[in-house]
Amino acid sequence: MTLSKTPENIRMMFNVIAEKYDFMNELISLGQHRIVKGKSLKMLDIKPHSKILDACCGTGDLGVLIKKEEPLADITGIDFSEKMLSIARNRIESINFIQKDITDLDFPDNSFDFIVMGFGLRNVVNPEKALYELYRILKPGGEFLHLDFGKKNFFGNIFDFEVPLLAKIFNSNSEAYEYLIKSKKNFPSPDELIKDFEKCGFKFKLRKDFVFGVISAQVMKK
Repeated sequence: MTLSKTPENIRMMFNVIAEKYDFMNELISLGQHRIVKGKSLKMLDIKPHSKILDACCGTGDLGVLIKKEEPLADITGIDFSEKMLSIARNRIESINFIQKDITDLDFPDNSFDFIVMGFGLRNVVNPEKALYELYRILKPGGEFLHLDFGKKNFFGNIFDFEVPLLAKIFNSNSEAYEYLIKSKKNFPSPDELIKDFEKCGFKFKLRKDFVFGVISAQVMKK
């Protein structure tokens, strides 16, 4: 599959895989993805009534986990795929899920105490523009948690091999998952990401790696 990150292609791809997206995540990670997401969120000191943006929220995993720990958090989830958002809305009613383009947000400056993003930035055609938007809408002193794949090591190679295979076995869209592996391979390393975040104004606070470094979380501050 040709690696194409045009907004329309990305939206269509995630609409196609939305129905089996959560099932495939559970299968591929053996349930570890929820554990890693939960541990990464503990890097933030979320208080009652904190205003939180879940950027590229997909089916709402991070928002749901935040609500379990802090039910009074005020969470907005945004994504480009209407079908992913439909699944998210059916999972939980207390989060406001909206279809938006992360590179062109209409939130006022300094709107959110926290911004979280899991496995989304590598699917954005202009990540720098997205990061400037996130920096703009984050409050001074606010924190941005980014979670995605990390080190390109032996364990990561196993993941790259098994994902397209499992997608074919379970009749998911194998081409979409081949794209996702390519996007993973072309994505900057955690060290490179931190430098990219800093270029957009963020200040580095904390980094943690999980699953032998295959997954990495970085916390940046405004």
